Amino acid sequence: MNHIVDIFISPFSEFIFMRHALVACFALAIGCAPVGMLLVLRRMSLMGDALSHAVLPGAALGFLVSGLSLYAMTIGGIIIGLTVALLAGAIARVTALREDASFAALYLISLAAGVLIISMRGTSIDLIHVLFGTILAVDDPALILVASITTVTLFTIALIYRPLIVECFDPGFLQSVGGRGATMHFIFLVLVVLNLVAGFTALGTLMAVGMLMLPAASANFWAKQFWSASLAATIIAIISSYTGLLLSFYMNFPSGPSIILIAGLCYVFSVIFGRHGSLYSRHKAGNHLTG
Repeated sequence: MNHIVDIFISPFSEFIFMRHALVACFALAIGCAPVGMLLVLRRMSLMGDALSHAVLPGAALGFLVSGLSLYAMTIGGIIIGLTVALLAGAIARVTALREDASFAALYLISLAAGVLIISMRGTSIDLIHVLFGTILAVDDPALILVASITTVTLFTIALIYRPLIVECFDPGFLQSVGGRGATMHFIFLVLVVLNLVAGFTALGTLMAVGMLMLPAASANFWAKQFWSASLAATIIAIISSYTGLLLSFYMNFPSGPSIILIAGLCYVFSVIFGRHGSLYSRHKAGNHLTG
């Protein structure tokens, strides 16, 4: 029994880099869960993927100026990520192109530009570091950054919760009662970019969106209320992080992809066995009707 406990506890009790990684993942889980649920409610899930790539050229510019500096890459990612988000919205409003199509176009441009910028000065190892992250190398400044973004996220959502939810379902009504729907949408985009940047510091630009979207998509099969679904998404993200880190420790797998693959397995399980809208629940409902 003690041996089994040691397998699950000893990596985090013996190695500080494992504790740092676990705390960073838990902070990401708490911040990303409600933002991911809002993306699911707004049917903007693919926008999260687009914005994760939009962060890349900003991080690459920070890398070009200061190397693998956390603060330079973070500031660059926030600035360029918000710029792309606003530019996509502006294009959708002044042209016939829909916002999702403008996001898709800009994310492809951003991805290519980011890879090109990093290649100008860095090596293939630097590129892999930026794209896929090195969560086992998370240090105290990175932990403070992730925890700060999580705190800002939860405080902001609690502060503007009602108009934010109303804007998800009926933006026309919110506008009719003077609710400033455009402002709510902009604040929401800021939260998405901030959490993608927080994820980028630990998981890299390609993996960050996994922490944002996979637990939220899974939670949609287990709960229907926003806060209960957000809690379910947080639990799924924490389980995925803990299991993924153990897997990477014992099997020598890359930590970021391990975490996201475990989250992917949770999603597959939820699709099959979830309480609401899953294959099992629909099959059970069908049998009840025919019976």
